[in-house]
Amino acid sequence: MQSVQGNLQIKGKRQADATPHAASLIEGMRDFGYTLETAMADIIDNSITAGAGRVEILAETTTDEPWIAVIDDGSGMTEAELIEAMRPGSKNPLAEREGHDLGRFGLGLKSASFSQCRQLTVISRRNGQTSGATWDLDKVAKTNVWNVDLEDDLHGLPAVDKLPETGTIVLWRKLDRLSTNFRHDTAKRSAEINKALSGAERHLRLCFHRYMEGSRPKLKLLLNGRLLAPIDPFATTHKATQVDPEEVLPLVSGEVVTQCYTLPHHKMMSRAEWEELGGPEGHLRSQGFYIYREKRLIIAGSWLGLARQTELTKLSRVRVDIPNTMDADWKIDVRKASAQMPPIVRERLRRIVERLQGTSKRTYQRRGRKLVSEENLPLWNRIQKDGGIVYRPNVEHPSIQGFADLLPEEFRHGFRACITLLGSGLPVAALHADMLGGAESVESDRSDFAELAEMAETAIRELLKIGMTGSDILKTLCSTEPFVNHKDSVRQLVEEIEQGEHS
Repeated sequence: MQSVQGNLQIKGKRQADATPHAASLIEGMRDFGYTLETAMADIIDNSITAGAGRVEILAETTTDEPWIAVIDDGSGMTEAELIEAMRPGSKNPLAEREGHDLGRFGLGLKSASFSQCRQLTVISRRNGQTSGATWDLDKVAKTNVWNVDLEDDLHGLPAVDKLPETGTIVLWRKLDRLSTNFRHDTAKRSAEINKALSGAERHLRLCFHRYMEGSRPKLKLLLNGRLLAPIDPFATTHKATQVDPEEVLPLVSGEVVTQCYTLPHHKMMSRAEWEELGGPEGHLRSQGFYIYREKRLIIAGSWLGLARQTELTKLSRVRVDIPNTMDADWKIDVRKASAQMPPIVRERLRRIVERLQGTSKRTYQRRGRKLVSEENLPLWNRIQKDGGIVYRPNVEHPSIQGFADLLPEEFRHGFRACITLLGSGLPVAALHADMLGGAESVESDRSDFAELAEMAETAIRELLKIGMTGSDILKTLCSTEPFVNHKDSVRQLVEEIEQGEHS
């Protein structure tokens, strides 16, 4: 090198071979952060891109050499195409893709498979020609050479008899990552793998639900012969779901389409429907954005820093659709399991969130209005105090007031002190924990009316004294706990007391 007018000028360059060591790099590809469910989803992405209408996952877990196969009826591959598909980094993420292409880096098939197994075999058939190729990580570790083995004899390979006339099988063997705890105990190892498969099932039903929905779905997804049903996170077919119009944000690299949903209150759904919508983490963790890339779910439930997940907003969900032309803008990762919103989209979604959260809060407030209405007689008063909310027993409730009036004067102060102590002992910390775990599972203690009859009678007599009619008493008492579920019994008691006073 020599200096010319203060600038460095390079007269020549030397090159050195920097080809990655096969054994090291291929082992590193195992640790991109895949789980079983995200790995399977990545394989199914390839099936959808190949135009498959049916994808079946088969698993044999009870043998000494367990395996998992993903079989599709897509377009299949020639031997040359198969060899290229087995090449790590077979596609440039900057290259243009067709709208239905769910791939990105050309790594998914290999990195997803290697994350779960040490032996990957792909068998594909097109135009009556069947080809097979295998990556064996143990062999690569010994030879340190980037060579994929071509399978000349496919007989005897697991699931090969399930290959359609046109289609592909992705076969995982040497499942070292799925049987880490019980490698030498076949029964326990089988149970461990089956448990992982069961956990992956929900993810796949959710991830590809838009391909699986409708009377003529684009995709039928099966697990060991069982057809899986899609999980619609927006409950779009439920009559009580509130759906806003779609909003389109046009950008240089494509359009971002958003649509807001407010789920029905849990009392308007069956318990099974509600729990399936919430999933294992519950509705509190399931609220937020559902980001789809070409209708394939990338992120399921998160406000991505734009809002807090709260109990009153857990009904809010926002569908966000992006095209595959925005992968770089959204920083879609190899696993297609995370994304980051561009600033211009973030600002638009911030306004949508503010509006949507108001809708969700109103849905719950409508349900709770009777509990705080001055026209009713709650047993607990909700009081705003010092920026917080305090719940106190309503000592003016006619049941409590009437009972106090029946006591000798010297006992009344002690009775009210006991009621105050009861309110002060409300287990707030335990309630917080239970509400976070699933607010809809927290219920009041439902007593038989026989246990409430004396309290109801006291309240009825007190209200009659101040001139309330029987119908008003019935409406007032039965608007809140604990009488809300005993309307007929309260009506009968009101009638009996009114008849007794008139006789």
